[in-house]
Amino acid sequence: MQHHRPTKVAGSSAPAAAKILAALLVVSCLDFEVARAVDAPLTIAKQGNFYIGGKYVENNGDMPMVGQAFVQYQIPQSQTHPYPIVMIHGGSQTGSGWISTPDGRDGWAIYFLRRGYAVYVVDQVARGRSAYIVDVYGASRTQTREYAMQRFSTSERYNLWPQAKLHTQWPGNAQPGDAAFDNYFASNVPSMDNREMQSKMNVEAFAALLDRIGPSIVLVHSQSGQYGWPLAQARPALVKAIVAAEPSGPPVHDVVVPGAARFGMDFGNATAVAGSEIFRDDPRLKRYGLADNPMSYAPAVTPESPLAFVQQDRAEAPDVVKCWRQKEPARKLVAVGDRPILYLAAEASFYAPYNHCTVGYLKQAGVDVAFVKLADIGLRGNGHMMMMERNSDAIAQVIIEWLDKNVPATAATAR
Repeated sequence: MQHHRPTKVAGSSAPAAAKILAALLVVSCLDFEVARAVDAPLTIAKQGNFYIGGKYVENNGDMPMVGQAFVQYQIPQSQTHPYPIVMIHGGSQTGSGWISTPDGRDGWAIYFLRRGYAVYVVDQVARGRSAYIVDVYGASRTQTREYAMQRFSTSERYNLWPQAKLHTQWPGNAQPGDAAFDNYFASNVPSMDNREMQSKMNVEAFAALLDRIGPSIVLVHSQSGQYGWPLAQARPALVKAIVAAEPSGPPVHDVVVPGAARFGMDFGNATAVAGSEIFRDDPRLKRYGLADNPMSYAPAVTPESPLAFVQQDRAEAPDVVKCWRQKEPARKLVAVGDRPILYLAAEASFYAPYNHCTVGYLKQAGVDVAFVKLADIGLRGNGHMMMMERNSDAIAQVIIEWLDKNVPATAATAR
């Protein structure tokens, strides 16, 4: 738990000082809620696991099952919320990252259980405990140790994007040989290199999961962010809210910075952007804006009438990218905005230069989003793996309080 002292800011105006005090009070309240939740007894009424989705395919004289995802669930004895929360991990990870942090604290899954939510934690298709059928899924890709250190644990030492130097929250010394770092890096696993197949299979599996468990809150992070939007379209009545912790982005073209290649694209082969020496664009196009997999727009997107995109003439600030948007008049995403959506942004993440681009794209497409920059509410120094960092409980509490206001439990619906 963090402890916060009153801060005096030289030369502050009264309104500015009031904002700072308000932020400190928010964090202090979060700390109190965190402590109260951690101290509460936790009794599990039911738990287990199962596989969801999947189908048999003919392959070299065999009939393997492909497209299935592993699901682990726990239901607390005191389930005070009607809707379970489905936690979908990001790239090169499995559901284990929701259970415990690398330094051994309770992860977000346990935090939500303590607050009365049933929790379903998945391993994506072809990931972790979901079998990898090489002949069908093809080549795999994983993150190198250097990539993990540059993007997650020690970004402040590499300083590859302007906000990286602000990173302070990784547990331990963040170096190989440190127990927390080694535990984190041991959790990295290969996943499909074919992102289009991966996305299609996962959306189908998670739609089947919602068919089985009913209306749910969907929590996505990073790579899995691309599943939340089409899942809302596939099961509009069953996705009650989307909590997106820096979901896959930015729209239209991924951003490339110096350092280890991302998705196989290195800085030298990326497309230069006028006026920027730090940021380049991945030349590969996301045809549906937020992803390359089909999504429903109104008017409809067809081969004869594809989405058209345009890049900003200038960035909104010196330390952020030029965003891509739809060319006006913009088409609207069907059904996605029919539920509350929370977008969490970390201060020091490599997503920090373009989180606002994803939010702007969604809003242009008619999707209202609650955009919460953690630094603005006093949660400073976080990187992209916010759910594993030292103040992870305080961030979980932000989600809890947002859900309490936007997807409240009632006596009639809670079990």
